[in-house]
Amino acid sequence: MIILTVEKQKRLLKCFAKTSLMRKKILFFVLVSFVLFANGQVKKSYLKPYKIGFLHNYGVNENFIFDDPDYTYATNTYKLQAFYKLGTWKKLNLELIVQPQTQSLNHQLINKFFVKSDQENFEEKRVEFTQPKKMSLYGVEFGLVALKEITTKLYFQAGISLGFMSINKRTERMAKGFTFLENFTLGISYFSTKKTNFYLGANMGHVSNLNFQKPNDGYNILGLEIGFSYLLK
Repeated sequence: MIILTVEKQKRLLKCFAKTSLMRKKILFFVLVSFVLFANGQVKKSYLKPYKIGFLHNYGVNENFIFDDPDYTYATNTYKLQAFYKLGTWKKLNLELIVQPQTQSLNHQLINKFFVKSDQENFEEKRVEFTQPKKMSLYGVEFGLVALKEITTKLYFQAGISLGFMSINKRTERMAKGFTFLENFTLGISYFSTKKTNFYLGANMGHVSNLNFQKPNDGYNILGLEIGFSYLLK
């Protein structure tokens, strides 16, 4: 059993209160799942995935939803995936996906005046941040996915997820080090055989660190993704 000190509980609640409604829902799901695992409420058979896979995602900030003119941002994400059955709810198949991953990021500040003149060493920061940067993001993402059967081979898929990550360089929008990743996905899942499955979808993603460090303006992306998975059972 895992016990949190009063001080740690207060810090967790303080961070939780600062998040948006969507982030609270995602964090609540992850925290509840973690507590269930920690207290042995999940059957041991659930610890073994029934399916494994690989997914590639390409996302940018320049799109019809976000398109922030202050900066450019593009990411190629590569995920390994382990799928766990959680059961059914209102004719939806529910799954947990554990996704260790790496991201290759390209970023550049376009509007140098985003770095305010009241910041320390603002001129040096403007020179640094307006240069193109290649960065890396590493970590693991936990997703809750719901699948609705369309035909015996075709499913509609929607999911929300939260990742715990580390970024290797600072920018004008976010500090180097620990960060969170949040995703909302929609797509189609197709079983080409009894053992193999292809997925095609889109995602809206956000990266920020819940104000653990400054700055924390974060990044928003819209992306396309394709995946392949294989049933172990």
